Amino acid sequence: MVTEGLGRIEDALKAMPSGRDQVTLDLSAVEGLDTGGAWVLLSLTERLELDGASVALTGATNDQLALIETVRRNRPEAPEDEAVQRGLLPFLERMGERTVGGVQSMLSLLEFLGLTLHRLAMTAIRPWRLRGTSLVAQIEEVGFKAIPIVALMGFLIGVVLAFQGAAQLRQFGAEVFVVDLIAISVLRELGIMLTAIIVAGRSGSAFTAAIGSMKIREELDAMRTLGLDPIEVLVLPRVLALVIALPILGFVANLSGLFGGALMSWIELGISPGMFITRFGEGTDVWHLGVGMIKAPFFAVIIGVVACWQATLVGGSSESVGQRTTIAVVQSIFLVIATDAIFSIFFSELGI
Repeated sequence: MVTEGLGRIEDALKAMPSGRDQVTLDLSAVEGLDTGGAWVLLSLTERLELDGASVALTGATNDQLALIETVRRNRPEAPEDEAVQRGLLPFLERMGERTVGGVQSMLSLLEFLGLTLHRLAMTAIRPWRLRGTSLVAQIEEVGFKAIPIVALMGFLIGVVLAFQGAAQLRQFGAEVFVVDLIAISVLRELGIMLTAIIVAGRSGSAFTAAIGSMKIREELDAMRTLGLDPIEVLVLPRVLALVIALPILGFVANLSGLFGGALMSWIELGISPGMFITRFGEGTDVWHLGVGMIKAPFFAVIIGVVACWQATLVGGSSESVGQRTTIAVVQSIFLVIATDAIFSIFFSELGI
């Protein structure tokens, strides 16, 4: 009874009628028995015993009996379906467990952020330890290669703002203020925030998948064995690359958004490019651009640290890589939006 014939044997055994009090399985004619065959015999025995029959094995050699017993001992136990408990106390218990888990995750993230900042400080003291080749490669990957998608996103955002703003402002005869709407929205908020969201989905997920796969292959342990610090070798170049590239990508998104808004304003409202530029210069302060650029390094640190932190939590399977990648993207986007809200309140209190 070898693996190649298990399918036919299993189908034949499933057709065996049940309802008998005594069943004898004669193995005297079995020439070969492997673990698959032993599994089939045990499954048949369990099914017959559940039907109330008494099963006996005859004609088996000592080796076959030992193999069957080994498979029996190592069979996984069927998982028991735990019924969800109802009521106030079980609900509070589940909420408490989730709260504790959230606090532990936050502390773990802060610990990883502290390690990253410590390595950054040590690198600032000893700059020759920074791996320039890795840094340049990461800047190319997260910055230069992301320019097309970021520019397209910014252009479309400008087009949408101009089109929707024109539809609303036309009712009040204030079409010219669509320039202020586009300029302030793109420069202060949408340009850099949407760029950060795209980078989180594009580059943050790549960071988690790459480092997580290295952890599965035990490459991180090999680095430590060689005296290399994974945070210094893998995390720091990625975070610094984001800090350098994200403000540039945000500036590209701003230019594309203004271009798209100007183009749609010309088509939809008849505002010429010259008039758009004039109104833009009169109604836009340099701080509108400054506010967006100040946020960029903070968004970059959030994306890089969260992505690399989730990579260190990857388990021992490829499925875990996918789960942690998804979690990294969701957490990065959430923290970016939350940080943007905090900055908005802060600058509003300052009157900027």
